[in-house]
Amino acid sequence: MNVHEAIAAAEQVLPGVPAPEGELDARWQAIIAVEEFLQDQPEDVWPFIMRWGRHSDPDLRAAIATCLLEHLLESHFDQFFNRVLEAVRADRLFADTFSRCAKFGASEMPANAVRFDALQREVFRRPRI
Repeated sequence: MNVHEAIAAAEQVLPGVPAPEGELDARWQAIIAVEEFLQDQPEDVWPFIMRWGRHSDPDLRAAIATCLLEHLLESHFDQFFNRVLEAVRADRLFADTFSRCAKFGASEMPANAVRFDALQREVFRRPRI
């Protein structure tokens, strides 16, 4: 499977509905399959993150945040942080997605961590959705 096939497969199950508690969620599994391509093909995954990171379903936004967005910033912080910043400031649902991200890898580097934390504080000062 290539990145475009993984994205197409995910698009077929999204937005979908959460699986019953205790069962595997096909949506999360499809998003995890897309995550396999973040390291080498982040530009191909970015539009997928932007699309689904603005969805009204908070569980779907959590999947995008924890399976894709935080790992995109983990490996490609310099390439994508300004785009994330713009998306967070432009869309409250995407801001909520970012608020669910933790720092890993490049996001933990001192200068990057300052920027990441400042954006998190900015998001948390806004009224919650």
